[in-house]
Amino acid sequence: MKRISFIVALTAMTAALASCGGGFNGELVGVPDRPKWSQQEPYGTVFVNQGTFTIGQGDQDVFFNANQQAKTVSIKAFYMDDAEISNNEYRQFVFWVRDSLAHTILGNVIEDDYGKEYIDWKVNLNWSDPAVLDELQELYFPENEQIFGRFEVDVRKLNFVYKYFDLRAAADNRDPNRPRGEFIRTEVVNVYPDTLVWARDFTFSYNEPQAQNYFSHPAYDDYPAVGVSWEQATAFCHWRTQLFNSYRISKGLSKQGDFRLPTEFEWEYAARGGHSSSPYPWGGPYIKNDKGCLIANFKPGRGNYTDDGGFYTVKTYSYNPNDYGIYNMAGNVSEWTSTAYDESAFSTVHDLNPDYKYEAKDEDDIVMRRKVIRGGSWKDVGYLIQTGTRTFEYQDSTKSYVGFRCVMDFLGRDLRDF
Repeated sequence: MKRISFIVALTAMTAALASCGGGFNGELVGVPDRPKWSQQEPYGTVFVNQGTFTIGQGDQDVFFNANQQAKTVSIKAFYMDDAEISNNEYRQFVFWVRDSLAHTILGNVIEDDYGKEYIDWKVNLNWSDPAVLDELQELYFPENEQIFGRFEVDVRKLNFVYKYFDLRAAADNRDPNRPRGEFIRTEVVNVYPDTLVWARDFTFSYNEPQAQNYFSHPAYDDYPAVGVSWEQATAFCHWRTQLFNSYRISKGLSKQGDFRLPTEFEWEYAARGGHSSSPYPWGGPYIKNDKGCLIANFKPGRGNYTDDGGFYTVKTYSYNPNDYGIYNMAGNVSEWTSTAYDESAFSTVHDLNPDYKYEAKDEDDIVMRRKVIRGGSWKDVGYLIQTGTRTFEYQDSTKSYVGFRCVMDFLGRDLRDF
C-alpha cells in the first residue's frame, strides 16, 4: 500500500513539473524571458579594460618608505570618471539633499501601494517665494546667526542618510541563521564641503578669498571639489548610484553596478594609461614637454606655484589626458581611494583584483582611519605626483588639496561581448 502511494505521489510530482516547464521538452534551457541587457557608459566616464600591470614605484623611492614594493597584479574592467568631480557636480548632490529636506517639510510626498512615502520630485520648489521661505524657516540659520539679515540654509542640517549591505561582514559570518538585518549599515553624513580648509591648511598664508568663494562662486564651477572627506565622497557615490539607477528603472531598464571610490590599485592602473612601468601618466621620465612646458599642476620649485599655469587648483579638464583619456591623474588635487592605508599592504594583498579594506569604527585608534590618497596635488613636489607614490589622509579629515573621482564596475569581460 505504501509503495502504491509513493508511485502515485511521484507521478503527480512529475506531472506538476511537466506542466510548470511547458515548452522545454524536458530539456535544460534556463529561465525564459530574461531582461535584455547592455551596459551603458555613464556620462563623463571612460572604459578601462581589464589587464595586468606591476604596481609600485616606477622610479627612485626618494623617502625610502619601502611601502610600495613592486608586484604584478590583474585588474578587472571598470569605468572611471575622466576628470575629478567638480564643484558644480558636487553642488548637485548638496542641492539634492537640500531640496529633499525642503520637499519633506512642505509635504511634497507620494505614497506607494505598500504605504511607503517618496518625495514627489515633479513639484517645483520656488526658493524666491516668501510663502515658501516662511514654511522653510527651520532649514535656515536662526536670526542670531544671520549676516545682514540674509536667509541662508544652515549647512549643518544638510545630512544624507543611506543604507548598504556589508558584504564582507556577511561573507565572514558562519552562522546561516543570523538575521540579515545585522549586516545592514546606516550612515548619516553631512554633505556640505568644509570651505574653511583654505584658511586652515596653511599657517601665515592669506587664502580667505578661496574660503569665501571657492565652492559657492560660479567662477570655480569647473574646478575640482575639495574640502570633502572620505566619508562625504563615499556618500556621494551612494547618492550617484541611486540617481543613476532610479532613472534606469523608471525607463524599464535593468540596474547597473554601483558608483564607488576606486581602489588604489585600480587608480594606479588607470593613471598609468597603459604604460606599465612609467613614473607619470604621460609616460615620462620628464615633467616637461619638448617645448619646456610643465604638463601637470604641482609645485615645480621652492616657493614656485605658477610655472605650470596654475596657482591653486585648475579646471578639471586642464592639460592633456593620459592614453586612457583621463585628465589630471597627476597633480591638481590628490584623490581619495577606497583602500585603507597600511605600509605593508602591497606585500599582503592578493594578485587578483587586489584591495585592502577596513571600515573604521568610532572607538578605533586614529591610525585605523587612514585612507590612501593618490596623484599628488597643486601644492606637492614632482615625486608625489608619480603614479606609484602612495600616501594617506584620515577618512574624517578635509583638505584644500584632496578631491576624488568615481568608478563603476564593468559587468562582464569586455566591451566586445555586447
